[in-house]
Amino acid sequence: MAVKPSIPKGTRDFNPLEVNRRHYVMSVLRGAFEGFGFQPIETPSFENLDTLTGKYGEEGDRLIFKILRSGDFFSKLPEGLKSDFSPAKWTSHITDKALRYDLTVPFARYVVQHRNDLAFPFKRYQMQPVWRADRPQKGRFREFWQCDADVVGSDSLWQEVEFVQLYDQAFDKLGLDVEIHINNRKILAGIAEVIGAADRLTDFTVALDKLDKIGAEKVIEEMVERGIDADKAAQLKPLLAMQGSNTEVVAFLSDFLSQSEMGQQGLEELNFVVDQVDALGLKKSDLVVNLTLARGLDYYTGAILEVKAKGVELGSIGGGGRYDDLTGIFGMAGVSGMGVSFGLDRIYLCLEELNLFPKEVTKTSDVLFFNMGDEEMKVAQQWATKLRSKGISAECYPDAAKFKKQFDYAEKKGVRYTCIMGDREIAEGKAQLKDIVSGNQSMLTLDEMINQLK
Repeated sequence: MAVKPSIPKGTRDFNPLEVNRRHYVMSVLRGAFEGFGFQPIETPSFENLDTLTGKYGEEGDRLIFKILRSGDFFSKLPEGLKSDFSPAKWTSHITDKALRYDLTVPFARYVVQHRNDLAFPFKRYQMQPVWRADRPQKGRFREFWQCDADVVGSDSLWQEVEFVQLYDQAFDKLGLDVEIHINNRKILAGIAEVIGAADRLTDFTVALDKLDKIGAEKVIEEMVERGIDADKAAQLKPLLAMQGSNTEVVAFLSDFLSQSEMGQQGLEELNFVVDQVDALGLKKSDLVVNLTLARGLDYYTGAILEVKAKGVELGSIGGGGRYDDLTGIFGMAGVSGMGVSFGLDRIYLCLEELNLFPKEVTKTSDVLFFNMGDEEMKVAQQWATKLRSKGISAECYPDAAKFKKQFDYAEKKGVRYTCIMGDREIAEGKAQLKDIVSGNQSMLTLDEMINQLK
């Protein structure tokens, strides 16, 4: 008995309706990207392992899908390792490539490799799949698409302002009400400095980034587990409980960070972005100062953003931030960058749950020509060719099957019109066109049909 086929956990098949809807989302994002002057690029689905590792922090490195070397790699292992199975020790000997974890690090590698061909500041957008060895759950997949926009070669804070506007414009076009949360890594560094944990910044931010998932008490417990003194971690309780307007949050931070030069710098940058966005106004979004937003990626150095949809419990649907030294990792120092990502899969789920997909997104044939036999089909094919030349989607049923079978096919596929061309119709130079939705049908010449379908 044949084994029923399946796909790996955390991956999905997409039917025609889903693919059309995904293309709709990407077309809206593409329009938003290009409206702000971003240009498209693409990079390979896998990179050299050393390109990716060490760029995402401890948590991220564990989620990188590594690609096993081809050939007999076991025979090339050092003798001492053959009997000592340890994934950590074996890794460098059995793999040297990995599926990309995100689009930002490959983009940094791209900029360094092609620096002589680029005009800086370089603004790019990229829409491709990425892979993470995560535990699958609702809205979290092992294979998913990211839609990114980045700019490198400018440290101007106006870039942050534009990215907030970009988020707002894109989600306005999609009809999604969102909150754009904003913070600054320098503020987080200042907070760590104030509580005396400046040397444990990574541990501090990794734990803090889980606040929405595990709550304040658990965050403090994790910080202690990661080596931060319990009394120092306890100083964060007022900050973790802080709620209020942007003005109130900024006032709280100003007082809390009064003894931290780094924190004050971050607060100054944050204020600039918030003030300029307020002056320009947003269409569909609320900008929220979130002083516990951490975005647990090591390469962020300034502003950080995260987007959440209103009315849907699904976590973030976008995020990003500034990375002043990312290209320096690849030998190109002094190039500042800023970028954001749109989570295509989660955006899809939001639009689906809130019933926000336009009905016209579902694209199928406009008209189906019934097959009445080979002679009739010769004429039907000529008409279908002419319709396609006018931008009308037309198909011909391949077999001379019963009418019911052909009609059921059209109805199941969602075709709006059916067309019948028999001996009588062909003799008159006309065809019977039927609107499946209304039930109306009429005898039309080719030109009349083109006018009606268009």
